[in-house]
Amino acid sequence: TLTAPAPFADETSCQCRAPHEKLTIAQARRGTPVDRPVRVYADGIFDLFHAGHARALMQAKTLFPNSYLLVGVCSDDLTHKFKGFTVMNETERYEALRHCRYVDEVIRDAPWTLTPEFLEKHKIDFVAHDDIPYSSAGSDDVYKHIKEAGMFVPTQRTEGISTSDIITRIVRDYDVYARRNLQRGYTAKELNVSFINEKKYRFQNQVDKMKEKVKNVEEKSKEFVYKVEEKSHDLIQKWEEKSREFIGNFLELFGPDGAWKQMFQERSGRMLQAFSPRQSPNSSPTRGRSPSRSPSPPRVINKTSPPSSPKAASASLSSMSEGDEDEK
Repeated sequence: TLTAPAPFADETSCQCRAPHEKLTIAQARRGTPVDRPVRVYADGIFDLFHAGHARALMQAKTLFPNSYLLVGVCSDDLTHKFKGFTVMNETERYEALRHCRYVDEVIRDAPWTLTPEFLEKHKIDFVAHDDIPYSSAGSDDVYKHIKEAGMFVPTQRTEGISTSDIITRIVRDYDVYARRNLQRGYTAKELNVSFINEKKYRFQNQVDKMKEKVKNVEEKSKEFVYKVEEKSHDLIQKWEEKSREFIGNFLELFGPDGAWKQMFQERSGRMLQAFSPRQSPNSSPTRGRSPSRSPSPPRVINKTSPPSSPKAASASLSSMSEGDEDEK
């Protein structure tokens, strides 16, 4: 488990205890003696340390089953002389390398061209770098003598990212980064921005803020309209469901075969029964009569032809009434 950054070479002694014997690449890949690992060296500027640098160091570390990776970092004076100005100073670049997980040891103020004395001092077995010829310091390839000695092991470059690419992005979008840093509190003097450009950048920042506010209002209004449409759709759907339910209940109650018609028919039948009750059967028993009274003789209804005039009808009625009085 890594708990501390890699040490500097001038602060620690060489970890190779056995006599340094020259190894071939085939021997190193088969496995070296157990008393020491293969010492692999990789060097560079490592300005704006990025994933391409880390990937190259990972390849150098994993070239052999058991390896110890030393990384040489050139100083500012040497880099500015042979390559150009750097974004990060040498101290920042040293510290960036110390905190890479693949690095075992960092060599500060590394030489631009590797000498036999330097290789012997650090007991380096192999040098790892990409195979593209690196022309510098009046040489077509600064690693030519290392390749001829059989100590060079190539690594693969990571396409699409490099320190030059990152600097190109910054230069291309300089106005964007200048405006951003002004907004974050940096002064125009710190950014090396003129008075006119400072006012222009600040005005552009205000315009961008207004655009952002308008954009937020538009997004909120769109969201509000969407919610209203969604709610209206839900209301219409619920209204349709309720209307279907209401129509179904109405038809069930008032339709041709509905419950209301059946109830009306039942009530009509009860009312008819109440107004015209059923007649009692002829075989019902007669009431008991008092023994003291003799049964009255049956009335004899004269089945004659009806009277021809009202006077005759009244006379017949009077005679019937007199007869009843006689009986009493």
